[in-house]
Amino acid sequence: MWNPWRQRPSARARRLLDAVRADRRELEDTADLTVCREAAFRAVRDEGGSLGRMLGAVEELLADEADREFAVTALECVQNLVSHGLPDVASARDAEAALGPRGAACWRALADFWTAAAAWNADSGREPKAAAELLTVENPQLRLLLWTSNRSLPDGRRIGLADILRFEQTTGSAVPGFSHLPIARQTAGQG
Repeated sequence: MWNPWRQRPSARARRLLDAVRADRRELEDTADLTVCREAAFRAVRDEGGSLGRMLGAVEELLADEADREFAVTALECVQNLVSHGLPDVASARDAEAALGPRGAACWRALADFWTAAAAWNADSGREPKAAAELLTVENPQLRLLLWTSNRSLPDGRRIGLADILRFEQTTGSAVPGFSHLPIARQTAGQG
């Protein structure tokens, strides 16, 4: 029986799950944003080629305008995860080496956006929190959420989704062809 309140992964989300060889039944009632996070988390922690397969799927998804927002979100999750410099996680170099041309351009745009947001937040007098706090989280679901929505900065601090939203809303700056604001509103049930 079909239940309207269930959120099944879309075809594009299933492509990511297949790329990281996740059991679809495990994530059957999962929204696409959660699939992006879960696939990224699995890909950067697996030495079996999942990262390359996932980024290959992202490259293909970036070619279709209807899938662009989803693909950018998945790529941003990977970028945030590798920023933490964890020993059991792929490095940014590993990820960059596996990117296709569209993915590489998107990777640079995301990196530039987060760098600008970090500088703006610092100039605005907002004191970033220490990145090390993130790495002590033990709850797997909370870790997944925090590690994919926050970025560790080279100086040991971090910037998170709230900082990004404030930057985007105040300055009007955004990743070309992608905005965090509608996603945040949708997640909050406001649009």
